[in-house]
Amino acid sequence: MREMRRLLIALPTALLSLALLAPLAAADPHDGAQGWVGEANDVIITNAGFILIAFFPLFILTMSLLQWQLDKRKYARKAAANVRANDEVWKGGW
Repeated sequence: MREMRRLLIALPTALLSLALLAPLAAADPHDGAQGWVGEANDVIITNAGFILIAFFPLFILTMSLLQWQLDKRKYARKAAANVRANDEVWKGGW
């Protein structure tokens, strides 16, 4: 039920934000519709493509390493909890 309420709040908020920010994405007519770096020639397009080619594998590698470390910590905590649960000292006996 809470998820549905969150969705009903988030969806109109996202749509409104996109509608308000869409005009900012359009190119300004006063500068000849050029971007931040000037006229988009072959070199600029090629370099942007190379940046994208390098970014996505590095992003996936970084996130995978982060997930691996978090999983490693989780399994270590579970193992420690199992040791504590099976330890005779913690059972409350004499």
